Amino acid sequence: MKTLQNILAIALISISMIACKSETSPEVKTIETTSEINTNAAKKLNPNATYAKAEFGIEGMTCAMGCAKTIEKKIAKMDGVKSAKVDFEKEIAMVEYDEAMVTPKTLEEAVAKAGDTYKVKDMKTVDSFSSEKHVCKADCDKEACANKTDAEKAACKKDCKKDCCATKA
Repeated sequence: MKTLQNILAIALISISMIACKSETSPEVKTIETTSEINTNAAKKLNPNATYAKAEFGIEGMTCAMGCAKTIEKKIAKMDGVKSAKVDFEKEIAMVEYDEAMVTPKTLEEAVAKAGDTYKVKDMKTVDSFSSEKHVCKADCDKEACANKTDAEKAACKKDCKKDCCATKA
């Protein structure tokens, strides 16, 4: 009987040692996948639609990757939006949309839904998007107001369309 117990004990110890892995690193398996583009899910745009372009400022953005990209994606996913671009540095959004499906009010609501801190300002319909680079204040002073009196500089500020003139003292 003692011999049978010893044989069973040795068998159990042997099985437990074989069954347990002595490796501490996890097993890595590679699985091949195929990715197919679902063309039915792609947004359909009406080629006969009348498209308008809106340009507006966005207040409350604190970063390019988080804020600007979130707003851009939110607007771009809207039905009827052909293109959307949010420029963090200029704090401006440029959207091309189908006038029958999207209104400036719905664009403003989409920005508000992207985050509580974002506010739309100065929304206007444009023929083409502005491609002006941001001009620094020093360049603006040189170009627009060089050799002018203080009164002329104040008048210049009212007519100036550059971002730097808006912050001029």
